[in-house]
Amino acid sequence: MTETSSKTKTGLISPTRRGALKTLAAGAGAAATMPLWARYSSAQSSAPIKIGFGKHATGIGAAYGRWYERTSVAALAKINAEGGINGRPVELVTEDDGTDPRRAAEVLEKFASQSECDVAFGTLFSHVVVGAAPRAAELKLPYFVVSEGHHVASGMLNRWTLQPGITDVKSQISAMAPFLTDVLGKKVTMIFPDYAFGYDHRDNLAPAIEAAGGEVVAKIAIPPTETSFTKYFPKIPRDTEVIYHVMIGPGVLTFVKEMGEFFGPSRPELFGFIDSLEATDLSSPGLEFLEGTYFWEGMPRYLQDDTPDYVKAYRDAVGLDANGASTADASDVSTSAHMFGCWETLHIIKAGMEASGYQSTADRQKLIEAVEAMTMFEAGPDHPQGTKMFNGKTHQVFGPQYISKVEGGKLSVVKTVPYEETLYDDEVDYTSMSF
Repeated sequence: MTETSSKTKTGLISPTRRGALKTLAAGAGAAATMPLWARYSSAQSSAPIKIGFGKHATGIGAAYGRWYERTSVAALAKINAEGGINGRPVELVTEDDGTDPRRAAEVLEKFASQSECDVAFGTLFSHVVVGAAPRAAELKLPYFVVSEGHHVASGMLNRWTLQPGITDVKSQISAMAPFLTDVLGKKVTMIFPDYAFGYDHRDNLAPAIEAAGGEVVAKIAIPPTETSFTKYFPKIPRDTEVIYHVMIGPGVLTFVKEMGEFFGPSRPELFGFIDSLEATDLSSPGLEFLEGTYFWEGMPRYLQDDTPDYVKAYRDAVGLDANGASTADASDVSTSAHMFGCWETLHIIKAGMEASGYQSTADRQKLIEAVEAMTMFEAGPDHPQGTKMFNGKTHQVFGPQYISKVEGGKLSVVKTVPYEETLYDDEVDYTSMSF
């Protein structure tokens, strides 16, 4: 175990005070050396701000939940070292939502009525967000999701639900489509999970590929609980030049292995979303088939030669080695392409509370309005993924996207698409809706 991390009571890796002082900005280090009474003495209340974290501790999202929590713990260690929010310490109140929509709605109820949380935060899986968001509106509980589904920006949800820290599928696909058609091939078959997140890909890929001069020749949906995939591969048309795959669930490793066995050396080009292999070691037996193929990444898993210092500081705080695995256990691979959204969202909550002068749950509406007024997030310690733009009307952020190639069993970034190339027309104006 490195000196920048230590075991918590739950066994999670969290930054030690000594490690935080090494990786955070000088101002944060100075604040961290102050006694607690001095650090928070300017606040109207010394009571902690409580952020309810809906964790996918169990169910198909468990690997994401584990790393979402580690990233959130590290982010709050940084925020508290810098003096908290409005002079108050910040606490994470964690509840397992089981990666289940009904349970997630119950968790929101618990945050609001029992734990007295100021906001709710963290949910990833699309069907869980869609199922829980209506309850957030009923409770008038700000719900900051880190999901990447298009459900927020599509107008499906409500004014109390925002996605300011991670980009959505529609913008990601907009960034990827020209690379697919220009570099890999014009005829694309897509393989996607048969639920809300997969439908975002299904509905948005074809228009983006067509706009880039290509064609989606087949769409193959697979249940997320499927454990064998060989029966689906004969459905891929013979004229397919590129297979676009995005699978999530317990069978993703089997999916890739069986695809390799089916095609052998005469495969089409492959472009995948790293969702298929988040928390999975690329050196695992059977994944040799992926050598030379391409992936979308929200944030690079592997340390790149040109990685900025603020990204290195983020990785150190979370406890990532050069391969994107835990510094305490090299076999514990992260969900790097998504979990940065927790870090960034928590810093946005901080910025929103400070801009609105947030003091209590009576100020929740002011918090939403303050975040809606935000526009740009500059790359740096608070936003390590890169410079991005927030659209207050759609409650959705637009950020850089990374295209990586598997080379030598690792992912090397070959193209970075700036946020300006991921924008699309507004589909909703939440600011025109009542609270």
